Amino acid sequence: MSSQFDLVVIGAGPGGYIAAIRAAQLGFKVACIDEWKNAAGGPAPGGTCTNVGCIPSKALLQSSEHFDHANHHFADHGISTGKVTMDVAKMIGRKDTVVKQNNDGILYLFKKNKVTFFHGRGSFAGKTDAGYEIKVSGAKEEVVTGKQIVVATGSNARALPGVAFDEETVLSNDGALRIGAVPKKLALIGSGVIGLEMGSVWRRLGADVTILEGLPTFLGAVDEQIAKEAKKAFDKQGLKIELGVKVGEIKTGKKGVSIAYTNAKGEAQQLDADKLIVSIGRVPNTIGLNAEAVGLQLDERGAIVVDGDCKTNLPGVWAVGDVVRGPMLAHKAEEEGVAVAERMAGQHGHVNFNTIPWVIYTSPEIAWVGETEQQLKARGAAYKAGTFPFLANGRARALGDTTGMVKFLADATTDEILGVHIVGPMASELIAEAVVAMEFKASAEDIARICHAHPSLSEATKEAALAVDKRTLNF
Repeated sequence: MSSQFDLVVIGAGPGGYIAAIRAAQLGFKVACIDEWKNAAGGPAPGGTCTNVGCIPSKALLQSSEHFDHANHHFADHGISTGKVTMDVAKMIGRKDTVVKQNNDGILYLFKKNKVTFFHGRGSFAGKTDAGYEIKVSGAKEEVVTGKQIVVATGSNARALPGVAFDEETVLSNDGALRIGAVPKKLALIGSGVIGLEMGSVWRRLGADVTILEGLPTFLGAVDEQIAKEAKKAFDKQGLKIELGVKVGEIKTGKKGVSIAYTNAKGEAQQLDADKLIVSIGRVPNTIGLNAEAVGLQLDERGAIVVDGDCKTNLPGVWAVGDVVRGPMLAHKAEEEGVAVAERMAGQHGHVNFNTIPWVIYTSPEIAWVGETEQQLKARGAAYKAGTFPFLANGRARALGDTTGMVKFLADATTDEILGVHIVGPMASELIAEAVVAMEFKASAEDIARICHAHPSLSEATKEAALAVDKRTLNF
């Protein structure tokens, strides 16, 4: 006889584990199933984000940034270090420790909130009067039944057609986080978040990095003015980014990888490298879910079809995160997980897609929320823009990092904030103020009239809001 639960969550990534915890807080008897294993074969909840995504990449970015500062910026502060070396194995070991701390933290939260955890792959086995039967395939096979189900199985890296990931020479985000030594030459295909972050890590450590991007524009989803500023900084750092390329045959061998491509001018080129990281997006992870056993509807991409409330075509079955429509962001998955748990309890969970922040953790960092200037132009919106450079910010000067700017876009009539875009130091933290402001339908003047601490990077946010009304005080 299977174990009976009010809710069974399949997947313990940001969407799944948060949905499980919130549902447990609301009084549901909850189980969560996740198959991710650590190096010892034990449970490693947290999904792609914790294991091979957000958390480990930030750990490597931090280590590589320290190394870069020691090599290139400490002298400006009067600090002499002599020859600085990087122990890559130790850096990777630290990253693994950070990951394990997060894994263990989630297991602790399950215990604290009385969520029953099953280590194994969860898949639909059938439907009974008691609910949906979910088979758990792990060290032992068992079946659990849930009156309601949340599918939060995340996404997988998209491979190039005919070029499989071997995680030795051709790497996904997983292999990119486990490179054992600094490659002399590193190639990346795709200049999105993963490509730029991983490219930054290994460039700082001494690799010759080239990124090939098929699109003719750099970071097309980012505000154009901000993207241009970021590209200028990356070019200066020596991160080579080729736009408008068409990738051809890719050959791997003992010496590495060879990539044939045509550049934006249509000229045939060849790039030889020790390693190739492919970061051309991600695909919903529904393989092995056995959706057909219960008639769960998938779209042509393999994503689970849901409505605005994350309900699937089956009563009592919900889906959240990367496995459904919308941006593949950990925090979007978390918000959907909370909203679904609250909807199950008869509450009014809500996710506002327009106020979900985006961040790229390069140096300079890039962060934004709301609409870009090109989006506003495309829909014919009447708007005002205001910018303020970190070059004119006292705290940025003291930090020695004055790259970039803050940009505000506001409605021309009402002054309501329509978008905020930042490239520069700590953009990932500064964007939170803009998210709060937009959630409360604030105007640019509201931010302009709020007292910000001096000296602080957040003053650039205030000044950009002032710039909307053409009255900056420090530029």
